[in-house]
Amino acid sequence: MNPIPFLDVRDGGPVAHAQARVDAAVALRDACLGVVAPLGRFCLSPIDRVAANWLRRSGSAYRAELEHVAAILGFPGAMTLNMSYLFACTTQAYEGVDGLPRIRRTLDWPFHGLGRAVEIAWQSGPAGDFYNATWPGAVGVLSAMAPGRFCAVINQAPMQRRTSSVLGFPYDAAVNLRNALKSEGDWPPDHLLRYAFETCETFEEAVRLIAREPLSRPTLFTLAGVKRGEMALIERTEREARIIRGPVIVANDWQEPRPGWQARMNQENNEHRKAAMHKVTPDAPLFSWVETPVLNKLTRLAVEMRSAGAGDLVARGYECPYLRGEPLAATEDFHLRAATPTALAA
Repeated sequence: MNPIPFLDVRDGGPVAHAQARVDAAVALRDACLGVVAPLGRFCLSPIDRVAANWLRRSGSAYRAELEHVAAILGFPGAMTLNMSYLFACTTQAYEGVDGLPRIRRTLDWPFHGLGRAVEIAWQSGPAGDFYNATWPGAVGVLSAMAPGRFCAVINQAPMQRRTSSVLGFPYDAAVNLRNALKSEGDWPPDHLLRYAFETCETFEEAVRLIAREPLSRPTLFTLAGVKRGEMALIERTEREARIIRGPVIVANDWQEPRPGWQARMNQENNEHRKAAMHKVTPDAPLFSWVETPVLNKLTRLAVEMRSAGAGDLVARGYECPYLRGEPLAATEDFHLRAATPTALAA
């Protein structure tokens, strides 16, 4: 099993991360994109241009930074991978045996290589430091913890449907993509979450920011603070937000289904994953809850974290669980309390 790298990029952020890990980013690109990677100039460059044009019209504070990262990496696909969207996740915000809020989460993505390539980046902003479970070349935040402030994760929200038939699915998907690409001044969800970690000093500030800012596509944000009861799910559409307070289990649907929306994966799958998490006790051993159906062939990352006190984050990467009946392949567990960051070259 490979250890998860831990990099101190408080000075330089994702740009410094990319500069230090170009070879790892290339390996990740090749693993994710497979046979398409050698044909990148023809297959990926046009998609990169579409993603770059959309990013320039977005409300992101990291447009120039992502362009810089893509230039450092110097290969087609860097922009495409950054602007792709996670497939499915399972999240639980709960109170530990000490009564303080915590988050458990898995991230499911169809890209191979993400489990082996996950890294922990020690980043910083005006509001303080935070620890980001990420990948070299990535600019946004999907799962992170800020000691003494909050931890937060993203799940993919349901898909808006305008038709009700299976045949209408491609049409609805195309319209949703077109609308996202045509949007102007809206935040990519992972960029907004990073902005919250960099600028929000408290849990409540982060909740208000994420509920307020215009968003490029519907997203589920789960946050946990440092005090009893500081837990919230923010169900976002592009312009509206519904805030649900308290312990919560999140899959890939609204907590209360709404007409005109279709759950990602499928409703039965979401309910099975949520039911499995309901059975997990607050004192369950680390990652003992990462089992079928929460664990599946697309699972790439599992994280447990809390922000109270000095904070705590434990992560594990996964690749090809149960392939041909064999045990899953996993990285060595990363535990923040025992980790020493890798020194970056000057």
